[in-house]
Amino acid sequence: MTLLNDQFFDSLGSSIKDTLEADTLPPACYTDEEFHHFEKAALFEHEWLCVGRAEWLEKPGDFFTVTRADEPIIVTKTRDGTVKALSAVCQHRAMLVAEGHGNARAFVCPYHHWTYDLDGTLVGAPAMNRTCNFDKKAASLPEIRHEIWHGFVFINLDPEAEPLTPRLSGLEDVVANYDFANLRGPRPEEATVFPWNWKVMLENNNDGYHASRLHAGPLHDFIPSGLATFPEVPEDSAGYYRLNGTLHKNAAFNATQKSVFPVFPKLTEEEQNRLLFVNLPPSLSLVVLNDTVLYLIMDPRSAQSHALTIGTLMVPEAMDDPLFELKMKMNDTAVEEIVSQDFHVDELVQQGLRSKFAPRGRYSWQEGAQRLLNVWLVERYRREWDRRRGPQKPLAAPVTRLRA
Repeated sequence: MTLLNDQFFDSLGSSIKDTLEADTLPPACYTDEEFHHFEKAALFEHEWLCVGRAEWLEKPGDFFTVTRADEPIIVTKTRDGTVKALSAVCQHRAMLVAEGHGNARAFVCPYHHWTYDLDGTLVGAPAMNRTCNFDKKAASLPEIRHEIWHGFVFINLDPEAEPLTPRLSGLEDVVANYDFANLRGPRPEEATVFPWNWKVMLENNNDGYHASRLHAGPLHDFIPSGLATFPEVPEDSAGYYRLNGTLHKNAAFNATQKSVFPVFPKLTEEEQNRLLFVNLPPSLSLVVLNDTVLYLIMDPRSAQSHALTIGTLMVPEAMDDPLFELKMKMNDTAVEEIVSQDFHVDELVQQGLRSKFAPRGRYSWQEGAQRLLNVWLVERYRREWDRRRGPQKPLAAPVTRLRA
């Protein structure tokens, strides 16, 4: 029996009520493989997906590869300095023309040596001179839409999707002084696969309610749950954020509770007394301190697993400090302790969601950001379901305000 029916999608309406009236999403949204495939079509084939950072492409020929929604993708810098996103699938026999990351003069398919320029143009195809009506110009690597938002590279597999950047205008004022585009950091390690749904990961990173409970102690007490706020953003926004006041200026996750790298120079007094959490679902979540930015890039692999890339950004001169490695180790030690608590909870939450006793629970006012995610999700779930149902009466009126 299929999960996907009008009754199921009607039931999602209770998850987008005001925070103090809303229910959590149905557990099947986190555990059911049929729903996972539906979600892949509803979100990951049409929304903007973060794949990395622009500074990973410093020189012409630099490239990195990712797979999103089962599509292998190359992101590269061409000879004229332009960033391109291309399908990695050779247009001859579907072999992948690149793996990993590095620098290349061209992309040469290892199977039959079809050769593509950095912009995807097919420039070499051995022994194809006898092939009838073969047109090299028609066999270039397909280009995939991309945008760069404050240094973060996004791709979209839908050629008709609305542009990303205009729909993030509601975030511009709150992120402006952090200057994300000019920050730098060590290149993150390869993504790690974790055994829980990507939304469990995003919700945890998005949740201020647990901060004063799960993380109670000297590494986290400076950012109490009771100082969380959930500002409104435009209803068509592609992202949202929450703010959390701190008990002292320029607080940070380490043994000193203070920033150890240079504080971002444009921050106001108000900004130096809070932390910022930015979410661009379904793939990017930012923890923004006053000297570092932690970024999480999520890529679902199944209903109950996802791959996670975690990176750190700071002002470039921070990495020239002779004590850089020691300071990073001090920060990493604290963050790893906090993250280990989160990951343990995430794994047990996923286990609980599989239970026949898993509830559709209620929210605290400190979980307003979860309701913002629900609004973003349910609108897209219903849009995809309406598309599949055909020309019938829509399930429900759209939510008019993206607010907690």
